[in-house]
Amino acid sequence: MLNWDDPLAAFNDSSNETRTTENAIHAEHILEQQKYYEIKDELKDKLSETKSPETEAAPQSTMEPVRADDKRVINGLTDINQLAPFKYPWAWDFFLNANKNHWTPLDINMSRDVHDYQHRMTVEEKHVYENVLSYLTTSDILAMRNVGLAVMEKMTAPELQIYQARQVYEEALHTWTYQHCIESIGLEQGEIYNRYRVVPAINQKIQLANNRINSVLRADIDLTDKDELENFVMSYTFFAGIFEGCWFYNGFSPIFALQRRGLMTGTAEQLQYIMRDEVLHCAFGIRVVNQIIAENNVHIDPVQIQNMWEEAEAAEIDYAHYILHDPIIGYNAEDHIEQFRFIANRRARQLKHNEPFPGAESRLNWLDEQANLRKEKNFFETRVTEYQTGGALKWD
Repeated sequence: MLNWDDPLAAFNDSSNETRTTENAIHAEHILEQQKYYEIKDELKDKLSETKSPETEAAPQSTMEPVRADDKRVINGLTDINQLAPFKYPWAWDFFLNANKNHWTPLDINMSRDVHDYQHRMTVEEKHVYENVLSYLTTSDILAMRNVGLAVMEKMTAPELQIYQARQVYEEALHTWTYQHCIESIGLEQGEIYNRYRVVPAINQKIQLANNRINSVLRADIDLTDKDELENFVMSYTFFAGIFEGCWFYNGFSPIFALQRRGLMTGTAEQLQYIMRDEVLHCAFGIRVVNQIIAENNVHIDPVQIQNMWEEAEAAEIDYAHYILHDPIIGYNAEDHIEQFRFIANRRARQLKHNEPFPGAESRLNWLDEQANLRKEKNFFETRVTEYQTGGALKWD
């Protein structure tokens, strides 16, 4: 029987000798506890005898109650441990909404994907599939570390931290999902995971993200300093607007293109659930950035902003030409790049930036529909994983 006081205890019975020894140690421990409390009571009596009337009557110190208006996203001085009253009820709504999109990768049947990869996929399609997973596996671990170590601890309103704690969990879940897909298909995990280190087009995106994020991965960062604050805002803008809002969003598209042709449908369904999480991550991050800028009167040089978008575009162009150096049916590098520019303009507007790529058009008009696709399930084939509330999430 499980010992709830010591869950790690062995399940099998101990020998009589072992039990006798344990009983002796337990009895000795009880005697030591009795002596400890006797000495403690004696000291307590002596201290009470030496108390003066003035000390006896001194009131206990109290703290001012927390007022919602005093809260700040960063640099706040209110009690970080007190959730309500809310200053940012929308952050709590994000947390509640995130819990409506809950799944594990084991919920989704991957047997068709195994067959597709072994018998239906072309060399070019396998190249796309493998390298998309290679990029995503590393990216979600990077995202998890950024939220947990660089962003969450800087927040001084608990309703923000609670959603970000959920976000850290979701990034870990996404990493498990990619690993499950790689393992289910039978890919060589060491080789797939190491591609971000040896393939320049993948490594470039990871290093660009590291350069933006590592500068704020410090517990001692002083966000009351103007330069440090601006750097933090730029880092968080990159993470929410580009890393999650464009690279992740656009990164799933090649797999959805395969799904539209009936290929790798299990993997695509996994990504549908991940995409719903990432859309919330992006929307939350953008709202937090805008709130920080408003509360702290931050001014970022528009030239720096434009350079950031163009730097991200250059990395995405190299990545697209690598994974799609040979186009697949219904998808090519030009589609991927133009879609990045189109999504980048959308994120820039949400961040109150000028559009970095004026005139960019959507090449994947089916993308939102594909990501929201609701399917009928055969009960005996796979577990139903389409949650009633999941399809109601907003994409902008």
